[in-house]
Amino acid sequence: MYSKTPTGKNPKGSVSIIVSNGRLQLRFRHAGERHYLSLGLPDNPINRKAAEAKKTQIELDIASGNFDPTLAKYTPRSVLKTAEPDITPRVTPKITDFWEAYIQYKASSVKETTRLYHQSFGKMFQKLGDVPLLDAIAVKTGLEKITTVHQAKRTLMQLCAACRWGVKHGLIDSNPYEGMANEMPKYRYQLEPKPNAFTEEERDRTIQAFRDHKGNWNGRGYTGFRFSHYASFVEFLFLTGCRPSEAVGLRWGSIAKDCGSVYFGEAITYCCGKNVHVEGSKNNKKREFPCSERLRLLLQSIKPENLDPDSLVFPSPKGKPINYNNFCNQAWNKIVDPIKPGTTPYSCRDSFITNQIIKRMPESVIAKWCDTSVEMIQTHYADYMKLLSLRPVD
Repeated sequence: MYSKTPTGKNPKGSVSIIVSNGRLQLRFRHAGERHYLSLGLPDNPINRKAAEAKKTQIELDIASGNFDPTLAKYTPRSVLKTAEPDITPRVTPKITDFWEAYIQYKASSVKETTRLYHQSFGKMFQKLGDVPLLDAIAVKTGLEKITTVHQAKRTLMQLCAACRWGVKHGLIDSNPYEGMANEMPKYRYQLEPKPNAFTEEERDRTIQAFRDHKGNWNGRGYTGFRFSHYASFVEFLFLTGCRPSEAVGLRWGSIAKDCGSVYFGEAITYCCGKNVHVEGSKNNKKREFPCSERLRLLLQSIKPENLDPDSLVFPSPKGKPINYNNFCNQAWNKIVDPIKPGTTPYSCRDSFITNQIIKRMPESVIAKWCDTSVEMIQTHYADYMKLLSLRPVD
């Protein structure tokens, strides 16, 4: 087999014959190094036979331990006499082609949400135009002209990961994006890493505010959506510390008949304009959560008499999965900001974890309940401003 471009990676110990600028070359790896050997021969049937013989010689020497790392043993005399350097240029793939190859390679090992996320960057690269993949400065400058700084940062992070893959598989020689994203402005969560947990009083005020919402008062009556529909959903988030996507995707078949436990084994997340069903948690795990008495009573109060195990526990007012973005922008911000501004439904997770720590629940147990780790709890979830209320036990 003859390849027209020097891309791809050879199996260990094998030699490939490639054609570059109309001339034959041998390409192979040995001791972790990539080698290109110019034969100085035009590509024709007779010269291909000579290339096959040289290929076999090198493979046998590698297998027997007699390989000449200087390559002098295998270099034709005509090439040695002229001391012709190997100036064959590496063919650098276009960003769009390179990215497409990368996401196709990853497609079988990632969730659908990640696949959709990867595909969204393809549109960004198409807008970027014909910028060389390895000209990282030009790529960064181009991205900052067509999108926000933070989106450009996310794109460079993805390109960095793709180029690591490309280097690993011999498609490119280096990764010019290594560390570039870290030099850009930090995200808000990096500048303000401390969680913002609700106190139990704030939590209960928030839940009650949802229950009491009847719509928008116009002087004669209430109009618009009643956010009271979401009261049980919000209370569930506060009482479990689960991820919002796990509550959105929860079905009655995952709740024990006596409502004494909840099985988290799937999620529904909104990605690239549509709801996507995902098996397992963010960490690809499934877990059983023991219900507190308050949570058990909540589930019993909303449990249908003739329930369908596949029906959603917390559907939208129209019976579909809750659109997380719409819920945040329309319901959460309107109801919660007057009580505790600067929060999101994810703050319910911070609140559950922090309040459980204050109640002396072991962090290792909380970590299992919430599908996280003790390290993550200490770094990202526990609100230590609330934990200052704790005192050592004499």
